[in-house]
Amino acid sequence: MSAQEFARFSEMKMFMHHIYEFKKGVRNLVLCTMCRTCAELVTERLRGQGIDYLLQDVDGRKVNLYFGKRACLDAVGAFIHKPLNRLTPEEDFMLGTMLGYDIVQQCERFCTRRIQPVARL
Repeated sequence: MSAQEFARFSEMKMFMHHIYEFKKGVRNLVLCTMCRTCAELVTERLRGQGIDYLLQDVDGRKVNLYFGKRACLDAVGAFIHKPLNRLTPEEDFMLGTMLGYDIVQQCERFCTRRIQPVARL
């Protein structure tokens, strides 16, 4: 197995684990960054299981794939029209919290980012 094939295999294993957690109610929203080829396979699987998702272009090779509860996707859809490094501190906090990141760390990150200007391209 080549390094590239192994990387794709690892991405797919992680994706399957995220689906498992979503179905068990551990997560309401999942974010995976993956190659476009993997995203095509993954979205086919999500459609087959009736799981809602959104895609966000990262660059010519990668995409961010969000999947989960429709209400969460609707909220995320309001601000993923820009790169994640351009999110406002409030959007960054909301996304991190929705993804289940540690709330204290999210609060600390929010406070730090509120003091610093948001990155601009």
